[in-house]
Amino acid sequence: MTLHPLAGIYAASITPINGDGDTLSLESVPTYLDFLAERGCHGALLFGTTGEGPSFSSIERAMLFEAAVAIRQKHPDFRLLAGTGTPSLQETIHLNKAAFENGFEGVVVLPPFYFRNATDEGLFNWFDAVIRRSVPEGKYLLGYHIPRVSGVPLSHDLLARLKDSHPVKFAGIKDSSHDLIHAKALGDRFGSDLLVLNGTDSYLSQAMNFHAQGCITAPANLISPELRLLWDTLNAGQDGTVIQGKITVIREILEKYMPFPPLLKALAARLHNFPHWPLRPPLLQTPSDLADAAVAELAPFLDQ
Repeated sequence: MTLHPLAGIYAASITPINGDGDTLSLESVPTYLDFLAERGCHGALLFGTTGEGPSFSSIERAMLFEAAVAIRQKHPDFRLLAGTGTPSLQETIHLNKAAFENGFEGVVVLPPFYFRNATDEGLFNWFDAVIRRSVPEGKYLLGYHIPRVSGVPLSHDLLARLKDSHPVKFAGIKDSSHDLIHAKALGDRFGSDLLVLNGTDSYLSQAMNFHAQGCITAPANLISPELRLLWDTLNAGQDGTVIQGKITVIREILEKYMPFPPLLKALAARLHNFPHWPLRPPLLQTPSDLADAAVAELAPFLDQ
């Protein structure tokens, strides 16, 4: 299978925030992305769900996009994806343009999530306008399929229509359905014609057997070496059962201490000496005793 230019392992990056709990820690962004690159990530998604994307303004996101490209000084091939997608067509277009003007390879776009009963026709019109007006040649848009959060699923018929209309610029989807049946159905319908980056570490192997070409996950902030090893192993046609087993155990432990944004910020501080970055309300920090329990439970499985 010929891999898409965006195929690979991506961390849904946490977002550094200064100790005042209000402003972005822009100087920390390239440092943290360097950490991810050194641990095997092909790239990172900024301002996804794990990055608390909807909690930040367009101005703040554009500032972070500009800060993030400093990673290219040390890792010129590190890929940058921007989490965008708002109920506002114009704001989404503005965010995409800001990302692409800063050299990002792609955007991962939520549907207009306020409108829970939007039809496929309406969603097609929305995505079609976004692509035509904000995605330049040589760049890519992925739909963000996370129906349990957004409340707006991206149907297979909608994906097919977008792919037919924009065969290159509409690359595919980030599939955060956490549904193996859905992952198989995507593979059965589209094969490798649609880029699928899976959002569930615990069945990355199965998803890749169904033609997914990688993942964008929250635990990749912590376990990108294992995920990259699995990706390399599977693309070499080798058995990744043992590696996948370890990844699955770690994911299942992490799920006990969700939500991911506060947990991963706590673990980044405890395990890798990053500042314990605050969160934007309404999210709250993981209590110290729970973070300590998570570290203790994870310790036998992590090669820090």
